[in-house]
Amino acid sequence: MRFAPLGRMAVLWVSFAVLAACGGGSGASPPPAPTRSWMMGFSVDPPRPTAAAVLQGIDLWSQRAEIAVIHEELPWTDLIAGMTPDAILARDKVQLVAYLRGKGLKLYYMNDLSNGLARGQESATLVALGRSITEPAIQQIYRAYVLAVARTLKPEYLGLAAETNLIRLSAPAPLYAAVVQAANAAAADLSAAGDPAMKMVSVQVETAWGVLGGNGPYAGVEQDFADFPFQQVLGLSSYPYFSYAQPEAIPPDYYSRLLAGRKVPVMVAEGGWTSASVGTVMSSPDLQARYIARQAQLLDSVSARAVTQLLFADVDLTTVTPPVPANLPLFASIGVTDSNFNPKPALAQWDAQHAKRLLP
Repeated sequence: MRFAPLGRMAVLWVSFAVLAACGGGSGASPPPAPTRSWMMGFSVDPPRPTAAAVLQGIDLWSQRAEIAVIHEELPWTDLIAGMTPDAILARDKVQLVAYLRGKGLKLYYMNDLSNGLARGQESATLVALGRSITEPAIQQIYRAYVLAVARTLKPEYLGLAAETNLIRLSAPAPLYAAVVQAANAAAADLSAAGDPAMKMVSVQVETAWGVLGGNGPYAGVEQDFADFPFQQVLGLSSYPYFSYAQPEAIPPDYYSRLLAGRKVPVMVAEGGWTSASVGTVMSSPDLQARYIARQAQLLDSVSARAVTQLLFADVDLTTVTPPVPANLPLFASIGVTDSNFNPKPALAQWDAQHAKRLLP
């Protein structure tokens, strides 16, 4: 199946013109077709850990996307055991990225430096190995891996750390200092190598607004701009269902205020809205679909470069290897399909946004 919204829109405009001509013609031009500045995309993360699920997901979401996401912690076990970054990427990523490129997709690759589900902690793998990103030797491994990703996979957008403001807020000071040191050193390595990828970190939007787990004062991301001066794109991570009961309650300057007048490009690096009520969060498939529409307005407010979700399909929690992180269910239903790729109302809204003409 090939999703071709632009073709359908062209047919609709031709039909409109014919009807106008039959009506005698007023000479008025039809309204311009809606446009968007932002690419749309998903990560390769499947609903269950099988190659078939990965490929089925890509085949479905690539029809409604221009950019693919690989967001993951480093393969620390193999790297610390002495396996080279190039060998790991050849084994795990080269064919996958070639498949994505064959779909005409650009690539955004995030090298996550901390624990993605517990930003106050280090990677669980590093902890299990008795190692730490605060060690110069571990930072050097990270830098070598980032260079190999850039050299081998050639992503258009390259992330060097995720949700840095949330790490700063919740992690021990030495851990945050190590993230700053490692990311800046990697950025210098990439610059010396002449790598053309757009370099970035991501910030957590709800944390910046002071509304993640509370109702604190607006904090902004000025420290993140100061600590990571290499940023060519500001990446946004936003899961506003933790803070707002309805998508329409999200402030209209939710993204633009973070820029504080800067002209730096913006992309939503991860995020979404759950379709299920879980814990203290009350939601529904309708609320999730309305969030996709609200998100489009927020993206337009900053002329965003891209919007991505880490999940196209919900996580099948029954297939997650124990122990299941306690907070994983809070994110498991942000896909626009269920775990069997059956569409939710949010998918129709996503497709409606994707049908807008992408500006060059």
